[in-house]
Amino acid sequence: MAKRLFDTDIFIDFLRGNKAAKRVMLSIEDEDMPCCSVVTVAEIRAGMREEEQAATIALLESFDALSIDKKVAQLAGDLKRKTRQQQLELDDCFIAATALIHQAVLITHNPKHYPHKDLMLKKPRY
Repeated sequence: MAKRLFDTDIFIDFLRGNKAAKRVMLSIEDEDMPCCSVVTVAEIRAGMREEEQAATIALLESFDALSIDKKVAQLAGDLKRKTRQQQLELDDCFIAATALIHQAVLITHNPKHYPHKDLMLKKPRY
């Protein structure tokens, strides 16, 4: 089973009604496992409006949220340290580390946030 880790930007586009983002999320193969980082859960909930709460929570609950453990935290710190000159946010390093540890393809519309060479990235067209 291949893991497909969706970045926060894809969730935001989906929740804002972007039809292409919806197609991307719905195009996951039956044998694939759609997931996200717990960082994405926090980011989405932080920006959620009251009237969006039910739909947002239902969407997040339909994905397996991958936790941050010691291995993920250590790798995130290493990624941040090694790419310091690129002004990367620590939350993006946590998402990248989660994808790397879980051998997941990271689906993002912002590949510039993830310059890590071993990371499997997929940028959807839209």
